[in-house]
Amino acid sequence: MSGFALIQTLVIGTVVVISAWHAFRKLLPQTSRRVLAAFAAGLDCPGRSTPVRRLGRWLQPAETRGGGCGSSGDGCSSCGNCATNPSTATEAQPLAFRPRR
Repeated sequence: MSGFALIQTLVIGTVVVISAWHAFRKLLPQTSRRVLAAFAAGLDCPGRSTPVRRLGRWLQPAETRGGGCGSSGDGCSSCGNCATNPSTATEAQPLAFRPRR
């Protein structure tokens, strides 16, 4: 294998891995957070070196680091940014399909 073929394989492999990770995070956000949190918790063990523990804390998702929305026990109303807030819900409107002309 020549040097160019090796570099080409590494670049293409890197692009594929980054694309797969991005798709994984976009399509399965909760699962990707859980996987990342488990990986970060494995790095942040007491027996590891300081740089590895620092990397583990840096990789920890924000929801698990700070407790996330409603961590103080007030439920979802603590941040005021609920997706299904009943006070801002609107009436359901039927869809109107129009034929093409």
